[in-house]
Amino acid sequence: MVRVTLQTVADAVGVSRMTVSNAFSRPARLSTELRDRILAVAEELGYSGPDPAARAFARGSTGVVGILVNSRLQDFFADEVSSAFLGGIADGLTGSGLSLALLSTQEEVGGRVPARDVPMDATLVFTYRYDADSLRWLRRRGLPLVLLDQAPIAGIASVNIDDHGGARQAAEHLLQLGHRDILIVGVEPPTPGGLVEPEGVTGRRMRGYVAALAAKGVELPSGAVVVAPASIEGGIAAMRRAWEDGLRPTGVLAMSDAMAIGVLRAARELGLRVPEDISVVGFDDIDISQHTNPPLTTVHQPIRRKGESAVRLLLSVVQRRDLPPQQLRLETRLIVRGSTGPVPRGRQEVSRTRH
Repeated sequence: MVRVTLQTVADAVGVSRMTVSNAFSRPARLSTELRDRILAVAEELGYSGPDPAARAFARGSTGVVGILVNSRLQDFFADEVSSAFLGGIADGLTGSGLSLALLSTQEEVGGRVPARDVPMDATLVFTYRYDADSLRWLRRRGLPLVLLDQAPIAGIASVNIDDHGGARQAAEHLLQLGHRDILIVGVEPPTPGGLVEPEGVTGRRMRGYVAALAAKGVELPSGAVVVAPASIEGGIAAMRRAWEDGLRPTGVLAMSDAMAIGVLRAARELGLRVPEDISVVGFDDIDISQHTNPPLTTVHQPIRRKGESAVRLLLSVVQRRDLPPQQLRLETRLIVRGSTGPVPRGRQEVSRTRH
């Protein structure tokens, strides 16, 4: 079979190679009639268009924005916060002409390192832990970057939410209801060596909880912080472990809605009524939090808006690299629903005596 090329189509239509290329890559430069004629001839000849790799090389860009995560991709899509965030990114890219490549640092194949080897014009770094190696490669490549849910770094644009303020609101809510025996269900330290980064999401939320409790003179007893995977199963395991260790909290602060939902399930297993016996507060305000039994009190973060804001910020960096990088922080707010109530009457006097 004779290989059909750009020149083959150009000869058949009677136009230049550049005109055929424009019909595929820059249609606005041609009349509708001419473009339709070129595309019809190309289809008849079986020509699918210029090679994307060659086209990217010629114009010096890939037309691709990468989003780098350090969880497995199946876990990323299973997480409601991550999938809603991805929806916000997709909304932000609408009309930009750019495609999105989802890359995982956990799925390197054949020695290929996504941050080092995947062709892209810019990168959103959405990692739940600080990933020094990936960030080093991206910076060495000179790619425009936006960090998400990470401690701001001088010279790099970033988008965060007010994790500290949101956590503080959650703890203050329980305190105002009279709770003093409080359990914190935290996320397992994601860094090698078991360290929690003070300015990472987990560290900021923990500091917000502790700050609110300290302001009321409430000290967390030993064992009152239980860590587990950031999932429903993790919340169930954390609540069971606390109960087995003899803790009897009247209020629980969970670092994610998924973990809070697990706490609700474990509480029912233990014969506890929510909120009559125990109050539970989550964080994120995912859609399902409105439909739990009872509906979950939680801290709302603007998940989709965070994705849209990240794309706008990244596009501004791509278009104007001389602009100083912005570091955005989006506000959070407490949403009070049915999973929180006053401290149980039988525990009020005990709490006053202790504190």
